[in-house]
Amino acid sequence: MNKYLRFVLPAIAIVFLVNASAGVVSAQDVLRQILKRMDENNKSLTSLKGSIKMAKHDSVLNETDISEGSISYIPGRSQKQIYIRIDWAKPVVEHLAVANGQYVLYRPKLKQAITGKVDSAKGNAKTGGALAFMSMSQAQLRENYDVKYVADETVAGGVKTFHLLLTPKNASGYKSADLWVDANGMPVQAKVVEKNNDTTTVLLSAIQKNATVKASAFKISPPKDVKIVQG
Repeated sequence: MNKYLRFVLPAIAIVFLVNASAGVVSAQDVLRQILKRMDENNKSLTSLKGSIKMAKHDSVLNETDISEGSISYIPGRSQKQIYIRIDWAKPVVEHLAVANGQYVLYRPKLKQAITGKVDSAKGNAKTGGALAFMSMSQAQLRENYDVKYVADETVAGGVKTFHLLLTPKNASGYKSADLWVDANGMPVQAKVVEKNNDTTTVLLSAIQKNATVKASAFKISPPKDVKIVQG
């Protein structure tokens, strides 16, 4: 896997904790309720701030690279309308801004800034695309993916979630995406399985829904001595 930049494919969705009444509730009944709440959460979400942890696993080398940082996010009706700012703090400092379908990944240690379109982004730059699921409606998910309810599970930090599996209906750069969402209808974890069986897992924590996020946060202006590279 290219250590310079690697794909982090789309991987975030929204569900809610279903309290089943007496009797047997089918997986399809649960899924319908989940997707309904997904729409409700999308409508109420105007911004988000929190912590982010990303684990990239190389299936050939059996190695996992972990990055940690903070995130600010403003949803949009399409990927080009999404605004994202991620400030990676570990293992190296990097700053990513996504706006209007374009991204800037500033790497201070290397005195380098990588710019390009989100659609063709790789590596940490593609993390922004992962959050596109947060803005997807029920109709968009059903149109583009076979969606299955897997189970109720607990993710890192002890957060109880519902686990969904998304399999692309059309040609895609990845095999599938697994999504975990908490009881409040907020996505907290996603895992993408690429065609070569490499995986990327993104975990959100300390989430502040509808927090104040300034527009200036999504603009990165590197110093003049920084080399600009087209991604």
